[in-house]
Amino acid sequence: MSRFDIGHKSWVIVCDGAKALFLRNDGDAGLVNLTVVDHQSQPDEATRDLGSDRPGRVHQSQGAGRSAMEDTDWHEQAEADFLKDVAGKIEKLVQSHEIKAMILVAPPKALGILRPELASLPEGVLRAEVDKDLVKMTVPEIEKHLAALR
Repeated sequence: MSRFDIGHKSWVIVCDGAKALFLRNDGDAGLVNLTVVDHQSQPDEATRDLGSDRPGRVHQSQGAGRSAMEDTDWHEQAEADFLKDVAGKIEKLVQSHEIKAMILVAPPKALGILRPELASLPEGVLRAEVDKDLVKMTVPEIEKHLAALR
């Protein structure tokens, strides 16, 4: 990971599969002052509420064999859908010129889902990616962690 500055009016998006914080630096690169602009979250629902389908079975093309399909991980699917919604919101904010520069902070698994979704962002908007899970921290704690990385 390369060093990065969080300039004045730069955005810091901190997210995981269930929560996203949209923060803006109202300070400057030397004295970061992150302000919460928006947040999104999804409820932590029980698996029985997310999906009820049993895994399917497949008949072999030759012989009498049958194979079972793997169970769908409904929580993983809900997290991926949530992250795609977050990426859509980021794209809208970039298109409306609210976000001109941003830092993306997310765990590695979430970054893997977000990267292809954000591939169409104009060059230079995404200044850095930080592969850490900071979403459960307070804003001052996030500021401290980012200051240590710069």
